[in-house]
Amino acid sequence: MKNHSIYPTIQTFISSNNERELVRFCARQHPADLAAAFEEALTQDMHFVMTRLNPGTASKILSHMAPELQSKLLIVLSDEELSAMIQAMYADDRVDLIRNIPDIRKDRLLHMLAKAERQDILKLESYAEGTAGAIMTSDYAALPADITVREALEKLRLEAPDKETIYYAYVINKNRSLIGSVSLRELILARPETRLQDIMHMEPVRAKVEEDQEEVARKILKYDLLAIPVTNGNEVLVGIITHDDVADVLQEEATEDFHRFGAMSHKVPDLSLNIRDAGFFTMLQKRLPWLLVLVFMNIFSGAGIAVFEDTIAAVVSLVFFLPLLIDSGGNAGSQSATLMVRALAVGDVKLSDWLKLLKREIGVAIGIGLCMGLAVSMIGIFRAGPDVAVVVAMTMVLTVLFGSLVGMSLPFLLTRFRLDPATASAPLITSIADIGGVLIYFSIATWYLKDIIAAAGAA
Repeated sequence: MKNHSIYPTIQTFISSNNERELVRFCARQHPADLAAAFEEALTQDMHFVMTRLNPGTASKILSHMAPELQSKLLIVLSDEELSAMIQAMYADDRVDLIRNIPDIRKDRLLHMLAKAERQDILKLESYAEGTAGAIMTSDYAALPADITVREALEKLRLEAPDKETIYYAYVINKNRSLIGSVSLRELILARPETRLQDIMHMEPVRAKVEEDQEEVARKILKYDLLAIPVTNGNEVLVGIITHDDVADVLQEEATEDFHRFGAMSHKVPDLSLNIRDAGFFTMLQKRLPWLLVLVFMNIFSGAGIAVFEDTIAAVVSLVFFLPLLIDSGGNAGSQSATLMVRALAVGDVKLSDWLKLLKREIGVAIGIGLCMGLAVSMIGIFRAGPDVAVVVAMTMVLTVLFGSLVGMSLPFLLTRFRLDPATASAPLITSIADIGGVLIYFSIATWYLKDIIAAAGAA
């Protein structure tokens, strides 16, 4: 929950120029709360506060800011002020910030940093977006296998201020290859003279630098880890990914999937941009392309209706049930797709499970269709008589079955062709179900009511 209530207090200190109390007040607040409070702040107020705090505190607040808020602050910060904050940041937060700075200023800032920090930033920045390398940090604790627990704890005590986490320490050999891991709890409970090689966990769960960030997130959740080591092709330890980075990944991926599933666009340009901040043209760009495609797809529904003009003219009451039937097919398809997209995203199902799930979906869809068909047939008898009621009931079963199978299968098909299953969006499935529903409905009606249609034609 965002806490904006502290901003008036900050304003009071600024207006009275009471820097000492301002610094003391901010020191008692969590950096995330201060970052949230600044969302409503004037840019000059943000600059005043951030430049009065020590670089370490300011860097933590900056790390918690949304990208658009960071951009506003970066404009008013001098290179000297910004470089001091960058130096105090953890490696992964530092790289995230640097990526959003224009190249000309980025070059100036990099030359103001120490050589080791500059090389570390360039190395982390070189990894492709969406991979483990792009979200990892180089601020990890590494220990040799032949030291004692007492020596390990002393080393961790000295290094702790510069490490993102010391709850896990990673054991490496002379070539810096990862050979084991040990938790801080295990070190505290072990005898001081015990060597790490005797208590470390051999072959710990790890990620590869080129591995997809979603797969890394699944590993951390599956094995209930606070952090996971990242190695290169030679098994050399190059970084770690912590649970807070995974939370950001999951939020980003969920946002992207929801945008795609809602047919917002096949690509989401700026996942950090929320509905409140999005401008008119941004929302237009996100929503219009898919809707235009779907408009032309829905022409097929109209064409299907045109083919059956004689049937509709003979039994006008069929039109009354058309929206109900095709919407039911679309709803069933969207429901199935939602379940499948989530199952594929979290790894609950694989491509090889398609046939098994298809058989089950047929049974479930027929069951749902029969129940819905029975319910709607009652309306059919009352509204248009038993003949139309039979047509409506049969159509309901088949449209629900068709929509469910489309909704279940489309995510698998997209995954098979290495496309994002989230693009099996609800509007797309609904449009396909609409076309199928129209054809199914009027085909059944033409067949079952042929005598009534023929009599109407003769008349």
